[in-house]
Amino acid sequence: MEYSHRYHAYPTQEVAERLGHHLDVHRQLYNQVRWDYTNSSEDDKPSEYDQNNKLPEWKHKWPVFGELHSKAAQATVARFHRNLSNLRKKKEKGHKVGRLKRQAPSDYRSVTYNQSGFDLDEKRGHDKYAYVRFSKIGWVKIRYSRPIPDHATIKEVTFKKETTGEWFVSFGLETDDADLPEKPDVDSLNASNSVGIDLGILNYIHTSDGKTVDWLDLEDDYEQLRREQRKLSRKEHGSRNYEKQRREVAKIRRRIQRKVLDYQHKLTTWLVREYDAVFVEDLDVKGMLEQPHNARNKQDAAWRQFIQLLEYKANLYGTHVVQVEAEGTTKECASCSVETAKPIWVREHSCPSCGFETDRDANAAMNVLQRGFSELGLGWPESTPVETVTATDTTQFELVSASHVVETGSLPS
Repeated sequence: MEYSHRYHAYPTQEVAERLGHHLDVHRQLYNQVRWDYTNSSEDDKPSEYDQNNKLPEWKHKWPVFGELHSKAAQATVARFHRNLSNLRKKKEKGHKVGRLKRQAPSDYRSVTYNQSGFDLDEKRGHDKYAYVRFSKIGWVKIRYSRPIPDHATIKEVTFKKETTGEWFVSFGLETDDADLPEKPDVDSLNASNSVGIDLGILNYIHTSDGKTVDWLDLEDDYEQLRREQRKLSRKEHGSRNYEKQRREVAKIRRRIQRKVLDYQHKLTTWLVREYDAVFVEDLDVKGMLEQPHNARNKQDAAWRQFIQLLEYKANLYGTHVVQVEAEGTTKECASCSVETAKPIWVREHSCPSCGFETDRDANAAMNVLQRGFSELGLGWPESTPVETVTATDTTQFELVSASHVVETGSLPS
């Protein structure tokens, strides 16, 4: 299994300048790789291997490229071809795509050292700090908030400069699947140790066993963001005051992103610790964001990121996570499967066929649970949440506050 650990970095001014210089040289190398590929004939486009072989020639022609570590330079070549491959895949799926653009200084913000050219010294720092050495750059202090597991192998290290001016270091790790917890046997799953999740509107999630988790309150952050953006609009573009205010806006945006990510980390940790199997809707997030109503809340929800984190945590904690078809989970009755159309403002489910009544999102979560069992080839268990949830009064649902999730989902220090 491959995953990563990310740490806040605190380089000295001298090292930060070298990091910035190397970042810009790698950007120039990326643009050279792009230029070389773009200007080659259509029937003779160079491969990643071909362009790696051109690196010595380019270093001789442009000595600044000689300042780069060889593995890091190769990783930059690989980055271009990886982007190119992703572009081809989108085109094959019918998306309208253009060409890879030339990277401006504001676009290119990270450099990767692959396999070699870096060292980690966990003993050099004090308390929760450690140091990372990048070849031809120097030692960088990081906040070592969580140690790298002994059974994990460091495959690559990336340093990145955020738009706020902060530096971060990420370790790409690989763990043998034999070192990970085993997932429970599928035949042992039932309604008591499994859960279906509806990603909602009034609440962030609603579970099939009657729990609701509310949204993270970001209104104060957004109000501050609006104020700072208004200040930015009054600055002269390109001036020192403009750049200073741009960083203020970037810091607030980054703070919002961190709060959402931290919340999702702790929520997903809580779910995979609590249940042996978690079933979630396979949502068309891009299509949902293109709809005009409630777009910002959907963006804040970051549901695709939530699902990716859930799958990642499932491997670490030994939990099944299964995505199921999302279409119809709200309309379909969890008791008799008859579909009933519901406008978005109707928050209760009342089946005209069997009389089953419950909260709209609770009904959807139960359908997700049933579809999850079907996806795994299991029959619907005898003890079902449908038998215990029979009223529209949402007070019988257990409301789990965002702060409670943050507390119980926190990783041990």
